[in-house]
Amino acid sequence: MRTPNERTVLVTGATSGLGRALAGRLARSGFRVLIHGRDAERAERARTEIAAATGSDRLDVLIADLAELRQVEQLANDVRLRCDRLDVLVNNAGIGSGPPGSGRAESRDGIELRFAVNYLAGYHLTRLLQSLLIASAPARVVNVASAGQHPIDFDDPMLTRNYIGSRAYAQSKLAQIMFTFDLAARLRGGGVTVNALHPATYMNTAMVREAGVTPVGTVAEGVEATMHLVADPGLDEVTGEYFHGIRACRALEQTYDEQARAQLRELSDKLVEQARG
Repeated sequence: MRTPNERTVLVTGATSGLGRALAGRLARSGFRVLIHGRDAERAERARTEIAAATGSDRLDVLIADLAELRQVEQLANDVRLRCDRLDVLVNNAGIGSGPPGSGRAESRDGIELRFAVNYLAGYHLTRLLQSLLIASAPARVVNVASAGQHPIDFDDPMLTRNYIGSRAYAQSKLAQIMFTFDLAARLRGGGVTVNALHPATYMNTAMVREAGVTPVGTVAEGVEATMHLVADPGLDEVTGEYFHGIRACRALEQTYDEQARAQLRELSDKLVEQARG
């Protein structure tokens, strides 16, 4: 494995919460860090603060609203323009279940919002950057998922009936893990590993507080668990796994159903094509 100062990591959703703390930890460890955010001012502030705290001058800012797939495509283009290699992609950006009682919302592409941001954006971004990751092998994809998982009802995947925010969130996280297993199988033997994790339970983040939940875990715990998947040399050959913290464990049963994974892949490609118009 290359040393940290030879490696480039893209962290989506790196302006707050786990992503912000992870970007700081990576910079302190010597990695080149691509800081993604949807708001330019917040992203530049994160870069300035991380640089001041770590002394790193290997920080780049990339702006995209992941609620719009065309901006996901621009993000991938920006990565390719700035980097001749990408060693690790951390799909961390996401939105929670929302305030208690909040209703259903859609992305700019007309997709259920949590499915769009938490899952489909990372699905599309990873596929767009797949050739760069392969060319950079050994490389890693780390999907920040959750222990909160709910099976996908393929008769109503966009939850147009009986919408509940917590279910929408849990369904999007299950989709992330299904994609993790699916992509890992497709890339096995090619030098790119793909794993997912539940970083910590109810970390003290804005997402958790917005949902009216009392924090249980800490962001520091989440950073340690995510760094384990990003950088631990003991995981060089480990792929297609779901971790609870630093421990590999079993996800919800639907994630192991190859037919369900194929349905999700078909749905995802259809939604991407529809968004492209």
